[in-house]
Amino acid sequence: MEQQNKNIIAAIDVGTTKIVVLVGRRDSEGHIEVIGYGRTESKGVRRGAVLNIDEATNSIRTAVQQAEEQSGFKITEAYVGIAGQHIRSDRQVCSKYRNSANDPITQEDVDSLINQMHEVPTQMGEEVLHILPQKYKVDGEDCIKNPVGISGKKLEGDFHIVFGQTAAANNLRRCVENNGIKVKNLILEPLASATAVLTNDDKELGVALVDIGGGTTDVAVFKNGHICNTAVIPFGGDIITSDIKEGCKILERQAESLKVQRGQAIVTPDIKNVAVTIPSSGGLKPKEISLVNLAEIIQVRMVELIATVKQILEIAGIKDKLGAGVVLTGGGSMMRYLINLFSYGTALEVRTGVPNLHIKTKIEKVTVLPSNATSIGLLMMGFDDNTDEALGTSRKDKKEEADNEQSKDKFVFEEQETESPKPKGKGFMKGLWDKAVEYVTVEDKEF
Repeated sequence: MEQQNKNIIAAIDVGTTKIVVLVGRRDSEGHIEVIGYGRTESKGVRRGAVLNIDEATNSIRTAVQQAEEQSGFKITEAYVGIAGQHIRSDRQVCSKYRNSANDPITQEDVDSLINQMHEVPTQMGEEVLHILPQKYKVDGEDCIKNPVGISGKKLEGDFHIVFGQTAAANNLRRCVENNGIKVKNLILEPLASATAVLTNDDKELGVALVDIGGGTTDVAVFKNGHICNTAVIPFGGDIITSDIKEGCKILERQAESLKVQRGQAIVTPDIKNVAVTIPSSGGLKPKEISLVNLAEIIQVRMVELIATVKQILEIAGIKDKLGAGVVLTGGGSMMRYLINLFSYGTALEVRTGVPNLHIKTKIEKVTVLPSNATSIGLLMMGFDDNTDEALGTSRKDKKEEADNEQSKDKFVFEEQETESPKPKGKGFMKGLWDKAVEYVTVEDKEF
């Protein structure tokens, strides 16, 4: 097995329900290709935080081994995603006076502002994860994206700072390092997901990325090409499974299978008077579950999630400024008719973000599943010389961006007539739904 080298990068997404490990390389034309993929059930992690070091370490090891075997490379270092309830963000403004108003501003001047941000007061037990420039001001001239080369006496910077608990970050680092892998950088997961599924136009027009994971739902809001708000909602797909388990009085694994295979976010006419049979297990008798009741259970929780997202956008004062609307990603975004419910609840355009814009691979399931958005984003950001720079407007030229848009539009699909209704809407690739469900559905065909 070959050793990892400078042209080979690994990414590790440690989620509440799954661990994803990717190995990628950049080809001679500068394209990123995924050559190794590992995915396994996550253990020892709850709501994005590591609670059992040994279990999480072993889960990571399994996914790492899968990715190594497929790629033929030994992973020695990786970019790792971090999320959880402990994440918070804040806006900070700082300034400096230069010796001469006639000399052009240099990169060193800009870096000095960023260095000031490393010294901002933190809450007890916190550390700074990201320092993300929003805009600059030179001698009162506002909304400057890059001040380098402009002459002026006073330079001001507006920054979005992301904080995380040091203990949570160290526990995550330990689980990765226990497998002999150096953590190159910890990257906030919704920022990585945004890198994978959003376009430059989305970020410029204004967009809210909603990454629905197992334990948490992460929100990242962009406007004018830069991130302007981040938030973590302390529940995701797992709580829906728990609601189904309690509401239908079935086992957790049965509830998860039922959610994936027959669940939908709204009640539609075609499921009225339709029921599915939960097969007998042990001494338990078979049980019939109404699909209407199932949808009602899911809808209640999804309405709560949508209301929370809407509140985040309203508090940030950005809800009416999102020209590109809302982009859903993560495993929870695959819920049938969730786009319809989200659109109704937010009065915004909504689509599903699939990580197929910037990556090429022969491993089909990598770019089909929205739940792989974070790991693909980590890989992309790992190839960038400056991790935080990857979060702003990409350096891709306009032609490449246009090509990506055309490629995406080409794969929009229409609703298909099948036993289980499929949602329709912008952003879904033709055939995506059937393939994605095939990859995540368990073997209980009775549902």
